Amino acid sequence: MMFHDPMAIAQEKMTKVCQFLEQNQLPPTPLNYHIGYVYISQTHRELNERLDRDLRNRVSIDSIYIEQLYYEFLQKEHQTEAALVQQVGGMIDHLNDSAQQSQQSLIGFARQVSHCIHNLDEHNVIKTRAALSDLSVHTDQLLKQHQQFKNALRKARELHEKQQKQLLLLRKQRILDPQTGLYKRHYLGHKTQLWLTQDKSICAISVLVENLDAFSQDFGEVVGETVLQRVAKRIKKYVLHSGLPGRTGRQEFTIILADCEADTAQVVAEKIRTGVSRLKFVSAKGDVSFPDIDLAIGIAQHQPEHDFNTLAQRAAFAAKKAQSLGQNFYISAPN
Repeated sequence: MMFHDPMAIAQEKMTKVCQFLEQNQLPPTPLNYHIGYVYISQTHRELNERLDRDLRNRVSIDSIYIEQLYYEFLQKEHQTEAALVQQVGGMIDHLNDSAQQSQQSLIGFARQVSHCIHNLDEHNVIKTRAALSDLSVHTDQLLKQHQQFKNALRKARELHEKQQKQLLLLRKQRILDPQTGLYKRHYLGHKTQLWLTQDKSICAISVLVENLDAFSQDFGEVVGETVLQRVAKRIKKYVLHSGLPGRTGRQEFTIILADCEADTAQVVAEKIRTGVSRLKFVSAKGDVSFPDIDLAIGIAQHQPEHDFNTLAQRAAFAAKKAQSLGQNFYISAPN
C-alpha cells in the first residue's frame, strides 16, 4: 500500500505510530511500522476493524499478531503461489505433449519415405532421385527443428524446476516461523477455514510458556531462545501427525486439531505437558541451575459461529485461566 502524504502529515502520523508501538510494547521493526502507519492512516477498513476489536477485547498485540494482519489484509501474493506453480507445470506438460506429437509425426514421415523408396519408378530414375533428394533435404530440416524444440523443452523444464524450488522456499518462509519452525498464525487460520468447509470438528490447544521472560531476564536472550526452540520441538513431536502446531505469540503456541473432541485434545495436551516437563537444561560450565519450564495450557472446541481467531482467543483465554488458577489445564466452556 503506497502513501503520498505531505511531510508534515507524515511526521504527525509517525508520531502516532511510535505511540501505538510504545503502548503495545512492539519493537520498531519495518513490518510493525508499516501496519501501524496503515492503522493510523485509516486506509484499510477491514484491518482497522479487526485491530480495534482486538484492542477492545485486550487481545495480546505482539509482532506475531502484527505479522498475521500483514498476511491477512495487505499481502496477497502468497495466495497465488500454488496457482503459479500449477500454471508453469501446465506449460511444461503442454510442451511435452507437443514434443511427443512431433516425434510421432517424424516417425510417420520416415515411414512415408520408406514407402516412397519401395515404390521408385525404374523407368524415370533421374526424376525419382531428384524428388528423393529434395525429400531428404526437407527431412533434415524437420529433424533440426525437432531438435531445437527438444532443447527449448529441456530449458523450459530446467526453468520450471528452478522456479518451483524458489516458490517452495518462499512458501516455507511465509508459513513457517523462523525461530521455532512451527506454522505462522495466518497459515493456521487458512487451514482452519479449509477444515470448516469440510465440516470437521476442530479443537485448539493454547500452550503458554509462563516463565519464558524469566529465562531471558535471568540467563540471557540466548537461553530464552533455546527454551523457546526446545519447547516448540517437543510440541511438534507430539502433534506432527494429528494436527498443526503454530506460534501465535511471543511465548504462546497454538495447536489446531481436526476431527477431534475436547477429551482427545486433553490427552494430546497432557503428552505435551509431560514431554516438556522432561526437558532439562545444563550450562556449559555446569555451575548454573536452570528452573523447570512452566506451562499453562488451555483447550477450546470450535462452535458453529466461530472462526479461527475466535477459537484461538478462547484457547488462549483458557490458558490464562489455568495460569491464574495454578492448574495445568483449563477447558473453555462452550459459549
